[in-house]
Amino acid sequence: MTGRPRGIRHAAAHRTGIRAERLAAWFLMLKGYRIIARRYAAGGGEIDIVARRGRTVIFVEVKARGALDDARIAITAMKERRIVGAVRHWLARNAWAMPLTLRCDAVFIGRRSFPRHVANVMTLYLD
Repeated sequence: MTGRPRGIRHAAAHRTGIRAERLAAWFLMLKGYRIIARRYAAGGGEIDIVARRGRTVIFVEVKARGALDDARIAITAMKERRIVGAVRHWLARNAWAMPLTLRCDAVFIGRRSFPRHVANVMTLYLD
């Protein structure tokens, strides 16, 4: 906990998150993905990035922490449920994606390290 007031810490964390999402989008584009949506909020959750490459659509959670290992453990079961709710909402509005391969991935960003893209970090239950 820092000596800064809560509102200032929240604003700084928000700016850090926006920068991390921008870096993750850039990283995914370098890997050949086309960004379809960013910060899609619905169904009680938010999808940081929706991207497509070929016949695969990925729903990406971006986590930035001081260390990559800290970023990996930041996706909790509650966070997963919220993301899946947002994915269901997105798919209801984008039915064209249903016959494609759908995945929930993550991009982990640590201080002074290259971003790490991990496929299938959570299972999509769409039933």
